[in-house]
Amino acid sequence: MLKFQNKVVVITGSGTGIGKAIAIKFAENGANIVILGRRKEPLEEAAKELEQIIANVKSGAFVKIFPGVDVSDEAGVSKMFEELKKSHGVVDIVINNAGVSGPVTCFVNAPMSEFKSTVGIHLTGTFWTSAQAIKAMKSGGKIVTISTFFTEERPFEQRPYRFRSPYTASQGAKNRLAEAMSWELTDKGIVSIATNPGPVHSDRIYKTVYPKAAAEFMRVSGFENLTPQEVELVNNDILPLLGEDEETVRDGIKNAAAKLAKTKAINSESDVQKLGTTISTLLSKIQQIAEKIQSNTSKMIADEQFLSQQQVAETVLMLCDDNISKILNGKVIPGDRVFYPVKPHISSSIPESQSDFKAKVVLLVVDATDESDISRTEFLAQNIENSGGKSIILISKTGTKQAEERLSKFHSHVVDFTNQENIKRMLNTATQKIGPISSVIYVTGKVPQVSKLTELSRSQWDSLVDKFINTPALVLQESLNMFVPNGAKNPPLFKDKQGTIIIIGPDMPTGSKVTGGDRAKIEVFRGALRPFVTTVNQELSDVLKSKARVYLLLPGSIEGTEPNNARILSAISYFTSGKAMNSSEIICYPDETRS
Repeated sequence: MLKFQNKVVVITGSGTGIGKAIAIKFAENGANIVILGRRKEPLEEAAKELEQIIANVKSGAFVKIFPGVDVSDEAGVSKMFEELKKSHGVVDIVINNAGVSGPVTCFVNAPMSEFKSTVGIHLTGTFWTSAQAIKAMKSGGKIVTISTFFTEERPFEQRPYRFRSPYTASQGAKNRLAEAMSWELTDKGIVSIATNPGPVHSDRIYKTVYPKAAAEFMRVSGFENLTPQEVELVNNDILPLLGEDEETVRDGIKNAAAKLAKTKAINSESDVQKLGTTISTLLSKIQQIAEKIQSNTSKMIADEQFLSQQQVAETVLMLCDDNISKILNGKVIPGDRVFYPVKPHISSSIPESQSDFKAKVVLLVVDATDESDISRTEFLAQNIENSGGKSIILISKTGTKQAEERLSKFHSHVVDFTNQENIKRMLNTATQKIGPISSVIYVTGKVPQVSKLTELSRSQWDSLVDKFINTPALVLQESLNMFVPNGAKNPPLFKDKQGTIIIIGPDMPTGSKVTGGDRAKIEVFRGALRPFVTTVNQELSDVLKSKARVYLLLPGSIEGTEPNNARILSAISYFTSGKAMNSSEIICYPDETRS
């Protein structure tokens, strides 16, 4: 028998690329293959190739395709696994491979709809596919998640990935989700592993990520006589021309020039031709920068070689071996061979700093679901006012009635945090009526106690993702828009502008008997915020040359001790004082004693 004969393997995002390479490798080893994706044509082409392989190896296996299934779609994924369970009884292996590039731009310029969509496909797609697969699995089942390595396995290190904020948030959370699932599935005998292949030869890197990153550099700085808005408009038209033949490129540039000329009200043929020359030069510059990014990345690999898709597939097959998967259960395998230089971004201690908010307006945005959340907000607001500042509190409408009552002694409002326009309007109103806001503090609240993440309903999971990932991102984006009006579309406005944003939470669980599984659940959401905040901060400091900063405070400790609000206040005082401006340490564990 072949190694995976009679096994049913489900591979998401498998019509092309890495997913297809994995499907081929499993087919060569006798497995029954289930492939799915949003586009029907690539799946049908892949199925033909897989069926030929199956015929060659004489395994008698089947190939089943599920076109039009987006992993973020609750109904589509659920229906697929119900059908597989009825028709084939058991699913043996699931490979969470589906993914998208997401917006490749500074976070402040990324539409929140695209942010949420990226998180939905990468993180929620992984969660829901896994949760539904478990219902069709038996002991010996394996879940392997393809993600990206952000050095979170090494204490005090993060690897920012500029222009990829929703991608970084999703990947960090996926790594931690794979770990959390290993705790939750032990009693079922199901293994959960993540693998991070790093840079892989693929169209996504060469035709999408690197060129878009290069194009964003040009948008931020502007190009010749084009404004950032004009560069962005042109980039949308010319990026697809990379790699095309000369005639296609020439016609594409001509069309882009004509389109831009209309927006600039240019009618002269010679002036349109000049625009065409500028756009042609821009495209060449983007290609040069993209090639430089690729070259610089390869030089940080010992043999200067990206992995092939087939090598990634070999790795996945190895991880699905019965003995190896048991050894590596719960691990995040760093197949990423790139040796990135990494600054220290995380600290467990900060310099002592006295509270001084004199004449400052501080906005606290609070999603309070617990008594301790309310007490913390009350403590912070009172200390801000005691030291001469003014506190404004926005309370989530999903919070408790007690929060509304207890915090009413301050200037407070109840707001729908999921509505971006509401947040924008409240920030503008507060600025107009009370004065410029110097700092925004977002209190996430605690992660609700749940037995197992993998047993949550989809609506319960979605509410957690909104609470700890999407809403902090929304508040952060609108705060940056408040500090630098129109800066999203005109990046030079960010230079030297100030403003402080601090995210607090989620807390570690407290108590004398906190299990690894309990901590792992919280780490899913901390794992999203750490690389996300690090990435946004790098964009602000290194790309936009701004003095605005975003920090992350993670209360509680691995020992289960109660968080100390006085330490949190001290950290806030230090961050808002501007003394941390030139430090790379923007994530703090105020209650940890580790060094």
